[in-house]
Amino acid sequence: MEGPRTLGELKESGYRPRSVKDELRANVRARLARSEPLFAGIVGYEDTVIPGIVHAILSRHNFILLGLRGQAKSRILRALVELLDARIPVIEGSEVNDDPLAPISRYGRLKVEESGDDTPVRWIRRESRYVEKLATPDVTVADLIGDLDPIRAARGGRLLSDELNIHFGLLPRANRGIFAMNELPDLAGKVQVALFNVMQEGDVQIKGFPIRLPLDVQLVFTANPEDYTARGKIITPLKDRIGSEVTTHYPRDVLTGIAITGQEAWVDRDMEVIVPGFVQEIVERIAFAAREEKRVDQRSGVSQRMPITVLENAVSSAERRALGLGEGRAVVRPSDVYSSLPSITGKLELEYEGELHGAERIAIDLIGTACEDTFDAHFVEEDATPIVEYFDTGGVLRISEMSRGGALVEGFSTVAGLLPLVEASGIVEEDVSPEEVAGACELVLEALQAKRMISRTDSGYAGMKRRRRPGESGPPGGAPSPGGPLLA
Repeated sequence: MEGPRTLGELKESGYRPRSVKDELRANVRARLARSEPLFAGIVGYEDTVIPGIVHAILSRHNFILLGLRGQAKSRILRALVELLDARIPVIEGSEVNDDPLAPISRYGRLKVEESGDDTPVRWIRRESRYVEKLATPDVTVADLIGDLDPIRAARGGRLLSDELNIHFGLLPRANRGIFAMNELPDLAGKVQVALFNVMQEGDVQIKGFPIRLPLDVQLVFTANPEDYTARGKIITPLKDRIGSEVTTHYPRDVLTGIAITGQEAWVDRDMEVIVPGFVQEIVERIAFAAREEKRVDQRSGVSQRMPITVLENAVSSAERRALGLGEGRAVVRPSDVYSSLPSITGKLELEYEGELHGAERIAIDLIGTACEDTFDAHFVEEDATPIVEYFDTGGVLRISEMSRGGALVEGFSTVAGLLPLVEASGIVEEDVSPEEVAGACELVLEALQAKRMISRTDSGYAGMKRRRRPGESGPPGGAPSPGGPLLA
């Protein structure tokens, strides 16, 4: 629906401007009154982060989100756009979204003086009212605030100090909208001072000329907590003017993490894809284990993007197997998670000890820990005694990554107590596909290997106590093969 096209028509319509912070506040209040969600797709923050953001908006505060990487900070800031009005009027041709009833730029004021009620008005959508910038040390005041344009001055025959010669930066162009700055402490000190002046006084000096810019902007920032609290990283006056600090966090429990990963991971392939619940749990527990691993730099964090990409790679491994076997659906098994090592190693920042071990070694250990934790959540270790005894008395199991589910189940049936343990646990439902049963059996064996109750080498699963047979290669137990269980 078209709105008024001139200043006169806008006045006759009864339009009344309001500040962007009042606008956000009113729209949040309306959503809360209707019990509508404020941030679509944000999971796990309902009782922690979102209330803090709501309080900041209701208080008309500029605010900052403090958190490690992969905690949906940027996503939350971008979602703030949905809390703005659908459209607002601005003076046609204005670079700073001048309100037709209260222009702040010299261009806007001259336009109203010259054209009066015939001043042309255009309507901009909420998506155009969000400006985002990543703070880096090379960001300048000109980038953020603006600079004098001598070419514009020459073409207009104006003095260089005329405000009409300013080429406005990102912040003025966000007037009457939201300006988001990621990694705030990375801004140079003088740029932080300029930002502070605009926030506090509404003025700035450009090339020595004082310019009055009473901007109407909702300012939102993100930062790593360690950088934000480090002396010298951020100037105190700027920090003091940020009304609210809201701390984000990683998922507090595995189920929340599974929900986030399931929402974000791309598993909609060109064939049916089945990801059993225990595989989803393994994938999520890898991230939880990494966030407690001493060899991983916890100051950098372990992004929630890691389990998302791990699951996508695991699905791709199952898809490759299904295509190779000519099957119409891909069922993800624990062995497929080992195909996701590149999705783990590329997202780990290691401590010195971790560098000595290597990212791949640590990633394999994390998968083993995840399998062990998943096993402990669904099984009783003592119930696996017959399985351990089978291998300790000389039993060996050789399986192949490319085996069909039925053939795997047949092979697993030779291991005393394995199938009965899986069936009694309830980890898989009755009448499920053989591939899912095989995956559950893989989980048990991987967990027992992680507990060092059995061994897995390139020759397959075996007991920890048995000796190497004549002509047999590989260690009698201990180190797992990098690709998961035997792929013979």
